[in-house]
Amino acid sequence: MCCRYWTEESPELRKIVEEMNRSTLVKKWQSTTAVRTYGEIRPTDVVPVIAPNQSGNRAVYPMKWGYSGKSLLMNARTETAAQKPTFRDDWARHRCIVPASWYFEWEHLTGSDGKKHTGEKYMIQPKDAVMTWLCGLYRIENGMPVFVVLTREPGEEIRFIHDRMPLIMPERLVNEWIRPDVMPEELLPYAMTEMVFEKVS
Repeated sequence: MCCRYWTEESPELRKIVEEMNRSTLVKKWQSTTAVRTYGEIRPTDVVPVIAPNQSGNRAVYPMKWGYSGKSLLMNARTETAAQKPTFRDDWARHRCIVPASWYFEWEHLTGSDGKKHTGEKYMIQPKDAVMTWLCGLYRIENGMPVFVVLTREPGEEIRFIHDRMPLIMPERLVNEWIRPDVMPEELLPYAMTEMVFEKVS
């Protein structure tokens, strides 16, 4: 499960933020909520997200994290998104990339009484990577774009922290992931699972 990530002010992210700021959606969002660019990002925040424009080309838009429903939906499981009515159409044609520096996860522990509780907080990112390209889905709610982050089985290095991790693409496949004419299943074998991590004090 992914419910927090961090965006560091860097040359890579600065270009993305600058492109987002040219979107007319920024002012529309700002009439009701702030648009976040850097720092710790939480569900319901409005942030830069990479998605195709009407011509199918890469663009950056401000989107709110979370689908509305009986409860806020922050994540979608990669294994079932193509079948679930909530995500099926978006899996097929509305895929996005959420640019991050790293994401956060809390260690999930089981006590001697069998009850689960959270432990240490970790910052995690792909090995030897400058950026973390989180895969997501998006849709329009009340005329504005919203997104969820896709999750999958974790890599071996971080399995002790949590039994899920975000679906992360290498940078070379970011543009492929968002293309509506690409079958997402064909890209899943290239997802990044070798992570590095450290505790957050």
